[in-house]
Amino acid sequence: MSILKTNIAPTSECIDSRHRTAHRGNDMHPEALESMSSLRGDERGMGSMLSKASQVFILTDENVAPFWLPEVAYWLHCEAAVDIIIKAGEKHKNLQTVQRIWKTLMKHHADRNALIINLGGGTITDLGGFAASTYKRGIKFINVPTTLLAMVDAAIGGKTAIDFCGAKNQIGTFAEAEEVLVDPVFLTTLLRRDILSGLAEMLKYGFIADAQLLEADLENYQDFILRAGEIKREIVAKDPYESGLRKILNFGHTLGHSIESHSLTTDAPFLHGEAVALGMAAALWLSVKQCGLDETVLKDYEKRLPILLSEAELNLAENDIEPIMAYLVHDKKNKGEKPQFVLLEDIGRPVWDKEVPTGLVREALEYVITKVSMK
Repeated sequence: MSILKTNIAPTSECIDSRHRTAHRGNDMHPEALESMSSLRGDERGMGSMLSKASQVFILTDENVAPFWLPEVAYWLHCEAAVDIIIKAGEKHKNLQTVQRIWKTLMKHHADRNALIINLGGGTITDLGGFAASTYKRGIKFINVPTTLLAMVDAAIGGKTAIDFCGAKNQIGTFAEAEEVLVDPVFLTTLLRRDILSGLAEMLKYGFIADAQLLEADLENYQDFILRAGEIKREIVAKDPYESGLRKILNFGHTLGHSIESHSLTTDAPFLHGEAVALGMAAALWLSVKQCGLDETVLKDYEKRLPILLSEAELNLAENDIEPIMAYLVHDKKNKGEKPQFVLLEDIGRPVWDKEVPTGLVREALEYVITKVSMK
């Protein structure tokens, strides 16, 4: 099912804010209201938090708003919240959009007891968390992820960020959401491509922590959502500020982020999970070369890669290698300008801070591009 495009017309600043005073039913998904009552979280705690908030703001994008904004506001009993609706897409996860969110908060005289509900995918939870954590030195926020990728990764763990100067997640904070409310009903409005993007992120948990998640596919992925979230929560609890263990969550992301950043300069950018799928292929290849990983792990993953990328426009070529390599300089895990990779000795046995020679990184990219061109 395609995501419905909204008729909302944002201002010239790509943002729309308004008060809502009445609930509007969701005719396309009448089951939504019933499902909302099963959102995972402490309902009493939620009610107390909302009642104590001096004001409530709901941040979402123009794709999500017509499907779920009224339903979430109704279930949370905050129909009078101020809606902040921004344009959809990673290219809007930037300082300009954050400034417009701050301006909206100031316009409505939001104080330090205000609350933001981030309703959307990873772009919204990253962006909204960052805006909330920096406004007046920090106000509370709740994440309501509406994509598979956000449910298993972006909405969990207390990382917020925006992109800067074309590089992924360069400016950010560590700030925990007060609650993360997960319900698979939101996935009914997603494109197959978005599901596949989230599935790639789920497979990451299979490689680094629990081999059972490598069994996730388009038919059964909902069975693994909670387990993926639990793995991330357990890792973050042990290392909240990414000084060691938490780095394993970046498996596939070192080159994945570089591939994604480069793709954003093209007419056919990859989704985050698609770039991570490619990054994991490179990381597995490097793991075979550097860590003695059994090559059958790589070969098994190669069989899945065409499915994960089946909805993407695959336009990588050899002349993309150097632009992608250039983005590695900005990776947050670098020591100096030397990239630090997360690799595998075996499934469930990741190693982090693994320095890889530049020539070998190029070979890994060449391997990935060759595999993609053979699709």
